[in-house]
Amino acid sequence: MPRYLVEQTLAEQLDIEANETGAQRIATILGNDALDGVTWIHSYVAVDRRRMYCICDAPSPEAVRRAAQRNHLPVDRITEVRMLDPYFLR
Repeated sequence: MPRYLVEQTLAEQLDIEANETGAQRIATILGNDALDGVTWIHSYVAVDRRRMYCICDAPSPEAVRRAAQRNHLPVDRITEVRMLDPYFLR
């Protein structure tokens, strides 16, 4: 399955806290993603908490866009990527 880097600029700071409410929000996002076959691998969040760079596996960029829309998240850019491991020769 293709892997994508999804760049997002949020209208407000990311507000997912490490508590039960945050866990429920993450579970909702994962469930919405699964409806389109999207698997969220991990994300990087900028220090200002307004920009996110998410790595996900998905059947297509359109599936990523549908899942983001369902989760009320913006999408600035979607780029198909491949892993480059600096330790592949070891």
